[in-house]
Amino acid sequence: MAVLRAYRRFAVVLWQFLPLIVAYLRDRRKYLLFGGRRRVSSEMRVRRAQRLLDSLLTLGPTFIKLGQLLSTRPDILPPEYVDVLEGLQDQVPPADWEAAREVLEADVGDVNEAFDEFDADAISGASLGQVYTAEIDGDPVAVKVRRPGIEALVEADLRVIRWALPLVERFVGQARAFSLDNLADEFAKTIREEMDYGREAEMLAEIRGNFAENDRIAIPRVYDDYSTERVLTMAYVPGTKISNVEELDRRGVDRHAVAETLERAYLQMIIEDGVFHADPHPGNLAVQDDGTIVFYDFGMSGRADEFVQRKIVDFYIAVANQDIEAILDTLIELGTLSPDADRATMAEVMELAIRDARGESIETYRVQQIVGKVEDTIYDFPLRLPANLALVLRVATVVEGVCVTLDPDFDFVSVATDYLGETGYREEGARQFVEETGEEFARAAQSAVRVPPKLERALDRIDRDDLYVRADIEDSNDVIDRLGKRIVLGLLLAVSVLSTSYLYADAHLRAAAVTAGLAAVSAFYLYRSFRKRKRLQATPQFTRQNLRERRNK
Repeated sequence: MAVLRAYRRFAVVLWQFLPLIVAYLRDRRKYLLFGGRRRVSSEMRVRRAQRLLDSLLTLGPTFIKLGQLLSTRPDILPPEYVDVLEGLQDQVPPADWEAAREVLEADVGDVNEAFDEFDADAISGASLGQVYTAEIDGDPVAVKVRRPGIEALVEADLRVIRWALPLVERFVGQARAFSLDNLADEFAKTIREEMDYGREAEMLAEIRGNFAENDRIAIPRVYDDYSTERVLTMAYVPGTKISNVEELDRRGVDRHAVAETLERAYLQMIIEDGVFHADPHPGNLAVQDDGTIVFYDFGMSGRADEFVQRKIVDFYIAVANQDIEAILDTLIELGTLSPDADRATMAEVMELAIRDARGESIETYRVQQIVGKVEDTIYDFPLRLPANLALVLRVATVVEGVCVTLDPDFDFVSVATDYLGETGYREEGARQFVEETGEEFARAAQSAVRVPPKLERALDRIDRDDLYVRADIEDSNDVIDRLGKRIVLGLLLAVSVLSTSYLYADAHLRAAAVTAGLAAVSAFYLYRSFRKRKRLQATPQFTRQNLRERRNK
């Protein structure tokens, strides 16, 4: 039954994405079977990204989550698609209360007995669950219930994605195919983790413990006796939505202080704690009247290992010092930038990013713009992004956007630099630089001793006419390969024309027709080689209209 449902779902998904598939095939070969590649403009990519967004909304919860994950992967999608999909927030109409009640009572017990009060109208809906308010022993709580029947739908959709992957990989480069394969594994792991409210409770408790001494951060506590893998009950902590700057001003909240607190909180989570809340869009952040920031929804959370933490520190220090070479070295070590990339070109990109992003003062530039430039380049030079690193990059840009919403003049890098200095990371980086410089001097001294004998041996071989040099030709653009094909096609065309003329003159019309056909085919492919290369309907489960209606409530 599960496999049959997956087959039906595959047909629906294929039909939904068919227009985009045909458009992509036409880009590669204008009329599918013949013709040159079609040039795709940025405006065309934006229109297709909007169509992709509509398709994801139509296909429902699993594909909404897939779209959110794709928005963190500039190594797979062009920048225009990433920009459009970034607006795909996890807000969908809640499921029917009676269906949700069955899940709640199967896990926690009778609603009227387990809770003092329970409001059956959900306060928020998400693709995998919905949240209700209730009371336990007089204390207000928020009860998160997994969407009824979501498990079977997700498993069917994961099968569909796995089946579709080999088809998609046939039309993309090898590096991007590898990224897609990794993305499928990452997505399956991520969405199953998000459906496991037991894991979310553990991550929430761990992060809450890390901020136990910080009175500027509020994280709801979990009611373990009322929580399971499908139900999560937490303390209800109200606050003003962090992007509602008018209401924050009316309540007298210092928005700059809130922005600084938010950035410092994420720096602590990523650099020091190694476990972080990974979905910081405004719907998951609130502010209390005293400036305390409240975090909601820990379903999407991640961990950063020591290597990633250390390299992120190196990146921030390099950005603060405007050390382009150090920035590139850090990106290569992280795997974000290919070692084969043209360093001179990338250095120009980074210099341009910093020049565009900064103002008159040296440190008035923003990490989001720098990362954005790098992400644009990542698509042009496809490579693999580690899953947690992609999540960290996404968190950094979203947090910076929230901070700028709170304070348009907020200097992200300045605050990060101060934080690194206060926590001793910058001094540690300076000590490491001194140690590395000392090691470089030691290696240079050793080389000074080893080079003269080697140089003398080389000169002796030159004197004996015994020195050979091997040169490898780098042909990354396949120029030699195309030239060889043109020579072969040209020779084949010449021979075919001569053969056709001879056979026709000798009255061998059938053989002449065969060689004429061979000449025509050769001429067609030779002509094409010189052309300049240019770069079942589903019922919508959710639409942009009902998303907008929910956001405006």
